[in-house]
Amino acid sequence: MTHNSISGVAHFIGKDDAETLQKVRELLSYLPSNNLETAPVYSSSDDVNRMIPEFNEIIPENPNKAYDMYDIIRKMADNGQIYDVMPHYAKNIVTCFIRLDGQTVGVIASQPKFAAGCLDINASDKAARFVRRCDAFNIPLLTIVDVPGFLPGTDQEHGGIIRHGAKLLYAYCEATVPKVTMIVRKAYGGAYIGMCNKELGADMVFAWPSAQIAVMGAEGAANIVFKNDIKNADDPVAKRQEKIAEYEEKFSNPYRAAEMGYVDDVIEPATARQRVISAFDMLASKRESLPAKKHGNIPL
Repeated sequence: MTHNSISGVAHFIGKDDAETLQKVRELLSYLPSNNLETAPVYSSSDDVNRMIPEFNEIIPENPNKAYDMYDIIRKMADNGQIYDVMPHYAKNIVTCFIRLDGQTVGVIASQPKFAAGCLDINASDKAARFVRRCDAFNIPLLTIVDVPGFLPGTDQEHGGIIRHGAKLLYAYCEATVPKVTMIVRKAYGGAYIGMCNKELGADMVFAWPSAQIAVMGAEGAANIVFKNDIKNADDPVAKRQEKIAEYEEKFSNPYRAAEMGYVDDVIEPATARQRVISAFDMLASKRESLPAKKHGNIPL
């Protein structure tokens, strides 16, 4: 558990040889035999067009309230089955394999239950390695976003959070497999870019109506953008609330992002499974190659 939860050297753990070998077999079922093949496709009894009405109410009304991202991933996956990768390390981000209509998909998702889903040094390394693994074996990527930013603090800055965060951006940029991004709630600042936004190379970006896409949260932004208006108002508290609402209406919503082309469609949450499967089906013939060179310079 030391190497599973602290060092990040080990990705899986089993209680004995039998369980470990069974986990190896299950892992291999999600992967192709080599990098020139695609992952095996299994027949699925789970309806491609299955609606998930629970998604319409799964995001708490209070933006500061946590929920479990695994609930979204399991409900989207064929028959609710997932194969978790590094589940004990950097729990603020989830990396796992699932199947959608029988096809293997690699999922990278924020986990609001831990550190509010912020990206930190360990989460960036974990996600970057997973993205590169999926790209190496031709596995499409689904990124589910609810990220309030990079984790602040001197420990993170002294540890080189910018350098580690850049690994994740680099991994997404180099990945040539189909990339679909779904924003379910917060998508703030540089972390929004780091979770594969349109400019970073996402082929399709969907947003739920609950999505908040902005440089920062409305409350923090209002304090900065409308600082003088609030300060000079007769009732600063009321003026601040007014400006927060104004910022949310004008900027911190998916419709403004869609209008500017950063989001391809604002979808009904209940249709998330069928829309994502449809997107991957459309992208199945995607062919993309990197510029002719030996390799890039990953920020190690």
